[in-house]
Amino acid sequence: MSRAVLFDTETTGLDPLNGDRILEIAALELVNDLPTGRHFHRVIDPERDIPEEASRVHGFTSADVTGKPRFAEIVDELLEFFGDGPLIAHNAPFDFGFLDAELGRIGRARLELGRMVDTLAMAKLRFPGMPNSLDALCRRFSIDLSARTTHNALLDCRLLAEVYVELTGGRQRGLSLAAEEAAAAAVAVYTLDGPRTPRPIVPTEAELAAHAAFIARLKDPVWLAA
Repeated sequence: MSRAVLFDTETTGLDPLNGDRILEIAALELVNDLPTGRHFHRVIDPERDIPEEASRVHGFTSADVTGKPRFAEIVDELLEFFGDGPLIAHNAPFDFGFLDAELGRIGRARLELGRMVDTLAMAKLRFPGMPNSLDALCRRFSIDLSARTTHNALLDCRLLAEVYVELTGGRQRGLSLAAEEAAAAAVAVYTLDGPRTPRPIVPTEAELAAHAAFIARLKDPVWLAA
């Protein structure tokens, strides 16, 4: 079983080196690349004003973060949720940069770069020269965007989790870990009384004749290759 955490941040601006801060962070737990339902989500007092242009992106104003905990107050809980596995984000260097700046302010160690998984880089490799924003990828993979009226860290994580599944190989709609576990349980019940006896499927003479007639109509069929 492999565990990873997918996360997203909302910030007061674009550059932590110029004093911009995190004001929201959300994270989802993935096991074998699929969400388990466990998540972490906090709105944070960034200890500074929120510029109007940033508010237009994520919808947060200074009034929304008044009285919220500071980063130092939630960092232990956040790092515990992160664990020591891969950390997945869209444009991950941006989010890693902000988290490293916040960690540095309180004298904590930076995140290990070897843990970084950047879904934007993955998307650019798969779809070179195409738009690869989260919105664009959701539309490309037919993922419902109707709830995304502004940037929201927890919603963005949930959307990115679906995108990540597609980027790592795809998955049939409607399947879930619960469905897989139920199927495995059904097999286990079926085999409790001992190993199954194989039942070879033997075609009838009529089926063999029909197959031979079909093959005869094909040009250079591989079934007849030496």
